[in-house]
Amino acid sequence: MAKYELNYEALDENKDKEVSAAEEYLDWVETIIFAFFVVILFFTFILRVANVDGESMLPTLVDGDRLIVSHLFYEPEAGDIVIVNNTKGHIYDSENKLEAITGLNKVIVKRVIATGGQEVNINFDTGEVSVDGTVLNEPYINALTQMDEGGHQYPVTVPEGYVFVMGDNRMNSTDSRDPRVGFVEEEDVLGKVIVRIFPFSSMGVPA
Repeated sequence: MAKYELNYEALDENKDKEVSAAEEYLDWVETIIFAFFVVILFFTFILRVANVDGESMLPTLVDGDRLIVSHLFYEPEAGDIVIVNNTKGHIYDSENKLEAITGLNKVIVKRVIATGGQEVNINFDTGEVSVDGTVLNEPYINALTQMDEGGHQYPVTVPEGYVFVMGDNRMNSTDSRDPRVGFVEEEDVLGKVIVRIFPFSSMGVPA
């Protein structure tokens, strides 16, 4: 009768290989899951993605542009392009007290012109915008600021904790000149635009 001898060393080696492959697979799954949650946390607490809807920021941004927005520890500064959650606007009433106005109820992208405590003046005849008595150099606009939307009597001082914003397309932008936007509370500023990621041909930091 033929005798068969089991090669226990070979069996153990194959078993070790199977265990090693399973452990490697689980490591990959764990790494992918961890990376997924890191990305979710990153875009929840540090960065956001926003889309441009409309032409109010021409020529700087165009309809359909996709943007990366930073909002962690962000404080608005003049010149920043920001994303605003516009549920209400604020204007001064007849007694020079802040009054809340129903907003556009949409997320809008605008440029910060002035922050709390600064005085904004607009000469709608010349189209010049001044902040604290200095006429702004605005190479980013595509037309002079000659449309008054009736939100303020100029010059006007921006309340502390608020910002004054305008679109670069001054003749086709609903912004702080309009009472529905008015002064924007800083807490309604969702963040600063730091880079355009789409379309790829225009990828980069918008000026």
